[in-house]
Amino acid sequence: MTPTTAPAPPTGRSSGAMGVRATARVTAAAGAGATVLPVLDGDGPFEFRRLRSRGTEARVCVVGAMSAPLGGDRLRIEATAQQGASLHITSAAATLALRGPTTAHATYDVHLTVADHAEIRWLPKPLISAAGSNLRQTWTIDLAPTARLVLREEQVLGRMGEPPGHVATRLTVRRGGHVLLDQEAEYGPGAPGWDTPAVLGHHRATGQILLVEPDLDENPLEPQVLAETPEDGQAVLTPLAGPAALITAIAPDGLRLRHILNAAYATSADTSNRARK
Repeated sequence: MTPTTAPAPPTGRSSGAMGVRATARVTAAAGAGATVLPVLDGDGPFEFRRLRSRGTEARVCVVGAMSAPLGGDRLRIEATAQQGASLHITSAAATLALRGPTTAHATYDVHLTVADHAEIRWLPKPLISAAGSNLRQTWTIDLAPTARLVLREEQVLGRMGEPPGHVATRLTVRRGGHVLLDQEAEYGPGAPGWDTPAVLGHHRATGQILLVEPDLDENPLEPQVLAETPEDGQAVLTPLAGPAALITAIAPDGLRLRHILNAAYATSADTSNRARK
């Protein structure tokens, strides 16, 4: 009898049902008129690539080293901007949540810490929730009183021609130790009313941009509807109880969602700049 060999698991991924455990870390520090990166440690599915700096801003791209998140994975990114540093984080491609070998949910946690007079711009590509996937995603953000933040997060519910998976998200932002924003959302099978007119209706993409800017204390933005038509998507800008504003958008697909968010962000930035003059 010829012996047989079991196929090897994909590179970097255990064949066990518990999934991948990984924590990737990046730290930005101010130095000599620029921002340097004393810590740039990838792990599991996350690899970090330095991009060309822009002015004093250090730029990092997250590159996927394997398929993730899958069911059972426990993934985490920690990013810190020390005093006076400026850090921009993007991603090379969309994050694709898949079912995986186990029915257990996956987690994807992002922890951002921004010190005084520092800034983080978290601007990755969207999350795509594929059929059968089950993901819990969180952002936990701690800001010093003079910190700045631009955070964009987008979810596309299902790939072309398929139903969505299940995705639950929570965004918690603290400024100076006090809660600035704490919100939760849930979409896909098992989430009550997510596809009704009260939530997404026929739309299958949703996202938001959070702006935290100390100058907004004296020049807060006004509530606005920032969109084209309900069929093509809609966006609203909501000022928060602090120097911050939240742009929330829905759209039929990821491409139109990004268009709406970019236009809404440009409008809000222009309004904020005029108010400071």
